[in-house]
Amino acid sequence: MSRRVELDEDTVERDLVRLVLTVVELLHQLMERQALRRVDQGDLSEDQEERIGLTLMLLERRMGELCERYGIGKDELNLDLGPLGPLLPRE
Repeated sequence: MSRRVELDEDTVERDLVRLVLTVVELLHQLMERQALRRVDQGDLSEDQEERIGLTLMLLERRMGELCERYGIGKDELNLDLGPLGPLLPRE
């Protein structure tokens, strides 16, 4: 009996991209919440608000492109942590 694990190169690449995009999505959501908090507190200049907004929009667009390229739905980025619930908050 063979103890070798059969790996499909396409599946491994897609799964790795999915994991990376999940981490990036988590960081994106955290940065967005932090930016909104700072805007509400008046900690940012108008220029800083504009740059943060553009950066978050570009990140969102690029993530969408990568998800589309690898056939990954946004819902697939939310890992189930068992009794702790989902990793990302449901929108």
